[in-house]
Amino acid sequence: MVCIRCKMVVKDELKKLGLHYIVVELGEAEIMENMSPVQHERFKAALLKSGLELMDDKRSVLIQKIKNVIIELAHYSEEPLAIKFSEYLSQKLGHDYTYLANLFSEVQGTTIEKFYIAHKIERVKELLVYNELNLTEIAFRMHYSSVAHLSAQFKKVTGLTPSHFKQLRNKRRSMLEDV
Repeated sequence: MVCIRCKMVVKDELKKLGLHYIVVELGEAEIMENMSPVQHERFKAALLKSGLELMDDKRSVLIQKIKNVIIELAHYSEEPLAIKFSEYLSQKLGHDYTYLANLFSEVQGTTIEKFYIAHKIERVKELLVYNELNLTEIAFRMHYSSVAHLSAQFKKVTGLTPSHFKQLRNKRRSMLEDV
């Protein structure tokens, strides 16, 4: 679950089954009662109808938790980390970083670092499209050490410089205005 709508769907489906939730967060829900096998199947089917998937195995749940922490950091966190990213992830999830990194790579086919960078770059793209901040402000907000570091990482991931990306967006926009 990565959106408010997803959480609402989960809450509604739990209520329909007569189950009381303690907390529904991104990728997990804690309920007061034990779920019967029948309730479990109904819940799973209801989630599938809404385009969501119930994850039962612990590895999948842990992978989703890793993704959720990364998405939270890349898209919603304003404060820079006081500790290294690997330490933060380990503390947040209660597992050794090496274990998390190996599991993630094995299941996802990419590294945690590449996944994190990809999400940071997606956020940078959003900020460029909004056109409210200049590149220096974006680099600061996204916790890059410099504009040069952000630009290099952006080019490596997208194949474009941030300014070229912005020009393409403006070019597309002006073409639409000509219609």
